[in-house]
Amino acid sequence: MNIASNTFRDVHPGAKIGSNVHIGPFTVIDEDVVIGDNCRIGSNVHIFNGARIGDGVQIFPFSSISATPQSIKKEEEKAVLEIGSGTIIRESCTINRGIPRFGGKTVIGENVLLMAYVHVAHDCLVGSNSVLANNVTLAGHIEVGKYATLGGMVAVHQFVRIGEQVMIGGGSLVRKDVPPYVTAARDPLSYVGINSIGLRRRGYSVDDMHHIEDIYRILFVRGYSVRKALEVIETSLPQTDYARQITSFIRNAHRGLMKGYGSKS
Repeated sequence: MNIASNTFRDVHPGAKIGSNVHIGPFTVIDEDVVIGDNCRIGSNVHIFNGARIGDGVQIFPFSSISATPQSIKKEEEKAVLEIGSGTIIRESCTINRGIPRFGGKTVIGENVLLMAYVHVAHDCLVGSNSVLANNVTLAGHIEVGKYATLGGMVAVHQFVRIGEQVMIGGGSLVRKDVPPYVTAARDPLSYVGINSIGLRRRGYSVDDMHHIEDIYRILFVRGYSVRKALEVIETSLPQTDYARQITSFIRNAHRGLMKGYGSKS
């Protein structure tokens, strides 16, 4: 462990710190904390009890990691925040640990980028390789799939699910579930196409992207009800892994789905 010399800091002797970890000045690390190897913790960071931080994580100044949930109910039971290896947490981010009665765990996956001022509330799950741009705010119990990108100042309602490989435009209010592979924008949040740029970057074939587009044309463009759209998808299109994944997501959209293309508020 490398602690900056001649500076104030408070690292509890019970904290488990890996090798080659740099801890900046004026940082506080509580007792029930585990930090992996090759991490860099900036100045004026507070890492509270329950943090489980993987290897190679970078936490920039003024971030609050694994604090108690922002709730009027007192939560004293043991809970955790897991942060996967390679994740980068930029300045002034706030990430709360879970609430025991809801499972007690908040999870940030591997190689995630949280830009400045991001807030992740209790019991959220942020998938690996996702990007949350500046000022993104996640309420409690939100699931964000892997490789998702949320633009700056996106605000997400509690219990919403966002599928993998999704792109959400900056400033959006996300009140309903957003299925995998799409781009979403406008107000109210609506389907504007598949996330073709992201899918191409990750090696999806043209045929795969056309197939995903066919699914979402039925769901969001042709004016069907969700029930009718599911019936058409399952009877008229090949039942690939993509089709099954998307229809399963839709059937489990307990908050409902975002609006289709051209829908009116």
